[in-house]
Amino acid sequence: MTLTRRTALASAAAVSSFAIIGRARADDTVKIGVCSPLTGAAAEVGRIQLNSLKLSTEHVNAKGGIVGRKVELIIEDDATTNPGVVLAFSRLAANPDIAAFIGSIRSTQVNAMAPDVAKVGKPVMFGGTDPTLTHNGYKWLFRCRPNDSFSARVIADYGVKTLNKKKWAIVASTDAFGTGGQKALVDALSKAGITPVLVQGYSNQQADFTPVVLAVKQAEADIVASYFTFEPDLAVFARQLVQLGVRIPWVGSPSIVSPVSVGLAKAALNGTYGIADFTPDANDESRAFTAAYGKIYNNAIPDSGWTYDAMQILALAMNTAKSTEPAKVRDAILAIKGYKGTEGIYNYDQNGDGLRGYNVVKNEGGKIVYDKHIEFDA
Repeated sequence: MTLTRRTALASAAAVSSFAIIGRARADDTVKIGVCSPLTGAAAEVGRIQLNSLKLSTEHVNAKGGIVGRKVELIIEDDATTNPGVVLAFSRLAANPDIAAFIGSIRSTQVNAMAPDVAKVGKPVMFGGTDPTLTHNGYKWLFRCRPNDSFSARVIADYGVKTLNKKKWAIVASTDAFGTGGQKALVDALSKAGITPVLVQGYSNQQADFTPVVLAVKQAEADIVASYFTFEPDLAVFARQLVQLGVRIPWVGSPSIVSPVSVGLAKAALNGTYGIADFTPDANDESRAFTAAYGKIYNNAIPDSGWTYDAMQILALAMNTAKSTEPAKVRDAILAIKGYKGTEGIYNYDQNGDGLRGYNVVKNEGGKIVYDKHIEFDA
């Protein structure tokens, strides 16, 4: 794997932690470009996801690589910003030897890079969950997580049918991810005959969520649902809920069960629920991936398997097509049905969406415990 780091924010420690693994001539490898948050607010999450991608690449190479060649990762830091991801992608796109791309998990960043993706015309595997990303005519985007039309339906289904709650407060980031999730959840609740008592937006990377927490409290909600983009924001909100005495069930988007969130918020997240595209014990594939990850990374538990799946799906598509030609790879990805990944069973539709369900989990004293999987046909 080759790692390129041009951003001025990169530190020597960051560079050393993403060591170059192997060298090869340009014509000996299949190059995959990666936009990853190595610095900025999502750096810790980015580190975990990049580790997962490296592990997946090793597994692909151990099985013969892609069309008989080893895979090489070319990595650029997106700095967890929209300008950063646009710059990172442009640097990668300038390399004609790169066959496909992976990144990002942030919907707002995928939106920012999407016009350039369309111009480049090569497959991009991504993890952002804004439903509109695969419905805006961007034919080169392929999602490796379920989108938020499904996350919202699962949150609503669980909160209404299992927790039996009627007075909903929704807290969501005002970015593309939060806005998409909030709108989808309002729609899902409407179909259940429920109008939220509060829909509250917030700006990313706030130091104080007191006004948001007080709004939830004053609305007299009996449940709060959330779409937090960044884990540090979620942790501040969680602590302030406790401090201000708001003690109602909380069902959050996947960031609520991230190891980063759990580590920052600690006991403030005890008893909360989350919907998770990835759960270590949800299926055989997630269990095997978690075990392999822990063996390499000091028994750590990954928070997501989407980058692992992204590489596996690219390898499957290219090997099926027997080519790295973009149009052939695109057709092969869209033809994938019944592929068992760490995130679930992939059945790609013509929009580039492969997954349609989420796992529901609970935080029990800092341990994330699997409850159930809720799947929808469409």
